[in-house]
Amino acid sequence: MEKDIKKHSLGKSVVLHLFPGLLIGAFYFLFAPTVETHGFPTIMALTLAGIIALIPFEFGYLLYQNRKTGEQLFGGIIRYCTKMPFWQYLIWIPTIFVATGLIFKGLEFTTDFFKSFFNWIPENRLLDMGLNGQFSKQKLIITYVNSFLFIAILFPTVEELYFRGYLMPRMPSKLKGWTPLIHSLLFALYHTWMPWMFLVRTVGLLPLVYIVRRKENILLAIILHCLLNSLDFIMGFMFIFDNS
Repeated sequence: MEKDIKKHSLGKSVVLHLFPGLLIGAFYFLFAPTVETHGFPTIMALTLAGIIALIPFEFGYLLYQNRKTGEQLFGGIIRYCTKMPFWQYLIWIPTIFVATGLIFKGLEFTTDFFKSFFNWIPENRLLDMGLNGQFSKQKLIITYVNSFLFIAILFPTVEELYFRGYLMPRMPSKLKGWTPLIHSLLFALYHTWMPWMFLVRTVGLLPLVYIVRRKENILLAIILHCLLNSLDFIMGFMFIFDNS
C-alpha cells in the first residue's frame, strides 16, 4: 500500500525523475558522432549511454536506498510487488499494448510538429536505427543484438523498478489524482535524447501507469515495457535479413 510509504517532496521527486535522463542524454550526444564514424548507427550510442549511466545510476540508487534504510529490496524499496492471477496478465498485457500503440499512432503528428523546434540538433546526433542502407549488415547485426539485449530487455526492466517500483509510489500525496499524469510527463521528459516525443510518451504511458498503480504489480509494467521496446528491433531484424 502507498499509504505506508514516506513520500518525496515535489522537488526531490522531479530531480530523481529527470537527473538520470540528463546523464543518459549527455553520454548519448557525446557518443553519437563517434559510433557513426566507426560505421554504427546512433542507436548504439544510446546502448552505450545506458550501460554507463542508466543501469549504474538507477539500479545503483535502489541498492543505495536498500543499504541506507535496511528495507528489503523487493516489497520495501521497490513496491508494487502484489501478485496477480495469471489470467489477468492475459487480459491486461494485450489491452494496454494495443491502447498504447493506438495512442502513439494517433499522436504521431505531434512528434513531427515538436521535432521542428529541435532542428538545431546536428544530423549525426539524431537517434538512427540504421535501416537506411548506409550501414553494413555485420555492423547492423552487432548493433541490433546488443541494443535488443539492453534497450529491449535490461534497460526497461531497470527503468520499471526505478520509476514505477520506487519513484511513483513515493510521489507527493498532494498531487492526489494527478499523480499518474505528472509521473507520465516526468518520465517522458526523462527521455532527453528524443525530447520531441514528450507529448506522445506522456499520453501513451498513461494506460500502463494507471493499471500498474491500480494493480500494484511491477511485473506487468516490466513485461509491457520490454514488449513495447522490442517492436523496433523485431522490425529491424526482419529488415536486415530480408535485405541480405
